[in-house]
Amino acid sequence: MSVQDHSGYRERPQEGLSLKAKAGLVLMGFMVIAGALLFTEHRTHVLGLLVWLPLLACPLMHFFMHGRHGRHHGGDRPNDPRSV
Repeated sequence: MSVQDHSGYRERPQEGLSLKAKAGLVLMGFMVIAGALLFTEHRTHVLGLLVWLPLLACPLMHFFMHGRHGRHHGGDRPNDPRSV
């Protein structure tokens, strides 16, 4: 048997959640409770801002969905058969 043969050694499986997982669950629970309390206390402010959402969505969609205008239909290569 060599020095590096550890056939008799078995690592015990970790039981339960790790400390990071527990902390993440606690943080998520806190954020849900805080969000619910903030929404109930400031409902009129939040719902008042929803009116402006479509107006904000239009320029954002135009900016992110169009990309750069120079790339429409292969504009940099006019003789490319794929651009037709």
